[in-house]
Amino acid sequence: MTLRFGYGTNGFANHRLTDALAVIADLGYTGVALTLDHAHLDPFRPGLSRRVDAVAGQLGRLGLAVVVETGARYLLDPRRKHAPTLLDDDRDRRIDFLSRAVEIGTDLGAEAVSCWAGIRPPHVSPNLAWDRLVAGCAKVAERATAAGVPIGFEPEPGMLVETVADWQRLRARLGAPAAFGLTLDIGHCRAVEPDPVPECVRAAGPDLVNVQIDDMRRGVHEHLEFGTGEIDFPPVLAALHEVGYRGLVAVELPRHSHAAPDIAASSLRFLRAAEARAAQEVTV
Repeated sequence: MTLRFGYGTNGFANHRLTDALAVIADLGYTGVALTLDHAHLDPFRPGLSRRVDAVAGQLGRLGLAVVVETGARYLLDPRRKHAPTLLDDDRDRRIDFLSRAVEIGTDLGAEAVSCWAGIRPPHVSPNLAWDRLVAGCAKVAERATAAGVPIGFEPEPGMLVETVADWQRLRARLGAPAAFGLTLDIGHCRAVEPDPVPECVRAAGPDLVNVQIDDMRRGVHEHLEFGTGEIDFPPVLAALHEVGYRGLVAVELPRHSHAAPDIAASSLRFLRAAEARAAQEVTV
């Protein structure tokens, strides 16, 4: 059993991107989940092509695979967290950002570009919110299809699409385009999915293009260090292996930048130990 572990740059927010990538690779990770943000490959600053080429070169030298994440908190609006989303009145800004992310992902050789729905604004009806989401995702999926990079759409607790079942509804309304895959956050499975986490992984397995991993407690959307929540990880990792998942499994700890190198190191030790236990249990 060998999974490919990565680490999210949103957990290295106090580092230069070049330094974050170097530390992540030096610790032994084989990939990185790169969140486009002000200090980490800002897609709106001048000289984007040159900067993307530089990051692609460093990723290649370090042997790091990459997925592109689009969950920066204040990149598009300095006053509204994660706004605008695909559900807002000014959603065209989000669509433009996601289109840029697809282009960047293509140039980086990314395995996926990850995104999510957003929280429904109070003045937007559920039906209108779904219509806006479908229309926006259709445009992004069209760009992704042309570019040859899959979209990994992530169910997020509290958002319009918060479960795998919601994602399946969205994909069906889109006509199930091949480029529209699933990003699964293991912690979210514990927080909101009705089934045990390994069963959630098995159900999602055929559609997975990106996996984020963290600990979490039932009913609480808080990304926790491994061993401080409620998830039993060896069965989860065994389930990922069972479904034949070969993409990155990237640690998602966006509120732990204050101790990023130490937490990244301990996270990888934990995951490798959990993977070893999972392998032992499979062979027994």
